[in-house]
Amino acid sequence: QVQLVESGGGLVQPGGSLKLSCAASGRIFGANTINWYRQAPGKERELVARITWGGTTTYADSVTGRFTISRDIARNTVHLQMNSLKVEDTAVYYCNLNNGMNYWGKGTLVTVSS
Repeated sequence: QVQLVESGGGLVQPGGSLKLSCAASGRIFGANTINWYRQAPGKERELVARITWGGTTTYADSVTGRFTISRDIARNTVHLQMNSLKVEDTAVYYCNLNNGMNYWGKGTLVTVSS
């Protein structure tokens, strides 16, 4: 079993920054891909950013140039640096690990508001 715990969410003003972290523990074996998803009220969950075992990153068009995903393999931790935040970035952000099976964290709330 794999456990994922997100942290770093909170309230921030438009234009501000937050750094989310996802700590993975448990039976993590072999290569895996880590994804950050988000779900805003009344909307479907959407992929925000992805980082592969080899370090290849992918971003949603809406966050490209503003968000950066990175991983510390030794610490089984993935970060999502979010800059120039907009009101529309408000959502619950979820960490997902895929190694052939899918594991999810419980999410962390990001609220962008003045």
